[in-house]
Amino acid sequence: MHMKHSCIFPGQGAQFVGMGKDLYDQHPQANEMFEEANQILGFRITDLMFSGTDDDLKQTRVTQPAVFLHSVIGYEVRGAEYGMPDMVGGHSLGEFSALVAAKGLSFADGLRLVYARAQAMQKACEAQPSTMAAILGLDDKIVEKICSEISETVVPANYNSPGQLVVSGTIAGVELACEKLKEAGAKRALPLKVGGAFHSPLMQPAAEELKKAIEQTEFKTTICPIYQNVDAKPHTNPDDIKANLILQLTAPVRWTQIVQNMLADGADQFTEFGPGNVLTGLVQKIKG
Repeated sequence: MHMKHSCIFPGQGAQFVGMGKDLYDQHPQANEMFEEANQILGFRITDLMFSGTDDDLKQTRVTQPAVFLHSVIGYEVRGAEYGMPDMVGGHSLGEFSALVAAKGLSFADGLRLVYARAQAMQKACEAQPSTMAAILGLDDKIVEKICSEISETVVPANYNSPGQLVVSGTIAGVELACEKLKEAGAKRALPLKVGGAFHSPLMQPAAEELKKAIEQTEFKTTICPIYQNVDAKPHTNPDDIKANLILQLTAPVRWTQIVQNMLADGADQFTEFGPGNVLTGLVQKIKG
């Protein structure tokens, strides 16, 4: 079987101050793309990325476009070394970076959608205080069962790797889940520093807003399959891709299943584009 190359793109949480400055300084093409982004967004996101504070970068409306820009521009500059990808995937926000890499969306449209998504999510978070927590060392099925028995909203949100699942919901729901999951034998239950309950029913208002923006944007057939968060399956059809992007905000990120499916479909090389190498670590764990 022909060995296949997968390009993968991280989500929120990978950001750091100084991100992208090397790209900006060393590559004229990167410099142009960053300046175009400043114009599209109407503020100098590069100032926040290169020399802002951690707190600046932690705001959802800044984090998401920042990680997207680092990922997509890094791919534009370095991707050619690897040839055309055979498949792409991204974790949460990273799905938009993956789509631009696979030519399903233009750079400018991808950035506009990411910014619309980030603002909609930030608004939903402010409307109802909510949170997420990482659960380590428990079987997925046990986490699903315990969440389903809690009357407060709390759901599995990110299937990151076997034994690492993030839950998302109201503050009371997540606190209760953490207690019960520890009793059930979780090694750790760590509250995450996030703006709110991403990938849960609490993001429904943001999904409605994102839907409007997505419906006004031109999507094209991708040059290779994109394995989407919602069903972990490969897609190339613009209509399917759009529907899955809208569902993604309220549904879990099935990262474990995405990597398992990529491996089953012949992926042998994974290259991560974006700040950090969180996904590369998860791929190693999933490979086992």
